[in-house]
Amino acid sequence: MGWSRDEMAARAAREVAPGMVVNLGIGIPTLVANYIAPGDGVMLHSENGLLGMGPFPYEGDEDPQVINAGKQTVTIVDGGSTFDSTLSFAMIRGGHVDLAILGAMEVAQNGDLANWMVPGGLVTGMGGAMDLVSGARRVIAVSTFRAKDGAPKLVPRCALPLTGVACVQRVVTDVGVFDPAGDDGFRVVELAPGASRADLGDDVPLVG
Repeated sequence: MGWSRDEMAARAAREVAPGMVVNLGIGIPTLVANYIAPGDGVMLHSENGLLGMGPFPYEGDEDPQVINAGKQTVTIVDGGSTFDSTLSFAMIRGGHVDLAILGAMEVAQNGDLANWMVPGGLVTGMGGAMDLVSGARRVIAVSTFRAKDGAPKLVPRCALPLTGVACVQRVVTDVGVFDPAGDDGFRVVELAPGASRADLGDDVPLVG
């Protein structure tokens, strides 16, 4: 039932319009690069200092100096450029990123996002997510609908430490696409093939 990780990435890629500057977070969002049409003029941004990020390289073609924010080897498209992280974050904070596609641990129905730490877990750094959710013009979260223990990730109020407040406009999950709708819960935009409203359970408030 529902979408695989690659299918979730392909669905998130449909949210990317030609000519956009798009930042991809670590995890499933990195796969979105594989579904961007080369002729659309989209420039993928990585906060470690890369604009014009392309798909993952074929085995044997990797360049260890060309990596994304998750330290995975990537490619650079024609016209792409590299620079230091200071300039990269100036782009983010200056509002020059049109869309940020990020992973999520929890998304609240008012659009709050928690994605940077689990209390008591190993935290190597908060990364650039807090800057991205406040600086990007639009934010999409990509995540499974439920955690490994079965708990919903779309919640009335985030219990985990927040990354940003009222910042997420859309959530792409393995069972469908949902928009935070405030007091009404989450609006159902689209269900994945094989998924039905009954399959989603009654512990997530859904409308539409």
